[in-house]
Amino acid sequence: METQPGEFGPPRDERELAAVSDIIMHSYATSPADSTGWVQRTTPVAELRVLREGSAIAGTLALIRMGQWYGGRSVPIIGVGGVGVSPVHRGRGTATRLMQHMVREARASGAPLSVLYPATQPLYRRVGYEHAGTRNEIRIEVPPLDFGERTLALRPIEEGDTPAIVRGYERHARHRTGWLDRGEFSWDRVRNLRGEVAHGYLVEGDAGVEGHLYVIRRPLKDFKQALFLTDVVAHTPAAVRRILRFLGDHRSLAMEASWYGGVDDPLLLLLREQTYSVKLYMHWMLRVLDVASALEARGWPEGLSGALHLEVEDDLLPENGGRYVLDVSDGRATVRRGGDGRMRLHVRALAPLYSGLLQAEALRALGALEADDASVRVAGALFAGPPPSMRDMF
Repeated sequence: METQPGEFGPPRDERELAAVSDIIMHSYATSPADSTGWVQRTTPVAELRVLREGSAIAGTLALIRMGQWYGGRSVPIIGVGGVGVSPVHRGRGTATRLMQHMVREARASGAPLSVLYPATQPLYRRVGYEHAGTRNEIRIEVPPLDFGERTLALRPIEEGDTPAIVRGYERHARHRTGWLDRGEFSWDRVRNLRGEVAHGYLVEGDAGVEGHLYVIRRPLKDFKQALFLTDVVAHTPAAVRRILRFLGDHRSLAMEASWYGGVDDPLLLLLREQTYSVKLYMHWMLRVLDVASALEARGWPEGLSGALHLEVEDDLLPENGGRYVLDVSDGRATVRRGGDGRMRLHVRALAPLYSGLLQAEALRALGALEADDASVRVAGALFAGPPPSMRDMF
């Protein structure tokens, strides 16, 4: 049953911004200075929201508007971060009310999808989110990186390189399901992660930019260090080898290098031995805000045609529920109301189907959808793709 709503909207004044900082401090165990700094860094590139209970600020969150790649097309999303509830307002359904308001606002804004990293899953499942992809920590041993590649130039990134780097990242990310179509918020975190400045390097050849990486060097015991890559992109085999050579050139002091990505990271294929690990860091969760626009906005397999009759249930957004016919042809989709509803599922189950995290057959086996065999086969073909992952945290 839906809880009673409070007043929801942007902070009105400095007093309410101070209350947001206080909630962040208590929710994430940060210092007062760090929580205030978070608010100051976040407000230029994201939208803060608060839930009021009388004159008090009971909860807060941040909305980050960006895109996410599905099938080679960027789908507009609203990322959700900084979700927190005042200590004295916990245990009253405050977080659920906060998220209910957020989902309704996001739907009304026209965004097809919302994405977040969950600190707790039951809260977000109550408002329609479900697992849709992974963020994996990749660690490689630096001493064995003995690559002789030096045919490409590698130099520090300069301010004028930004457009080429953004284009290079987009070229790389568009083929990786779930990766962000970055905005200012995400690029800021690549270059400056919680006060740690990342040093950027550009890889160039005769044809121009072939890759880049941003590196944070973190000190360890006895003068040793670890390399953390906030971003690493390579477009050619030579660029992959040049980047691995660059990391290997740190072998006298660096023991390992790490970054975040998917289980299918192509850099790992060139390593001579399995001197690396890929570990699940966290599942990210997806909420389909508008079934029709979400299905039409994403890309689909080229050269494949098919139709799927869906019936979607949505407790929080009843206007989002009902029957739809999805028609896919040559990488595009059209969606109309109606049809036979041969595949029935809750909006939560639509999230892992949409991203490709779980196939329709697996969801049917879990009891998360009901469908005939023909519909399951069609859905399996239409939603097939690379394993969904994400590099960026927000």
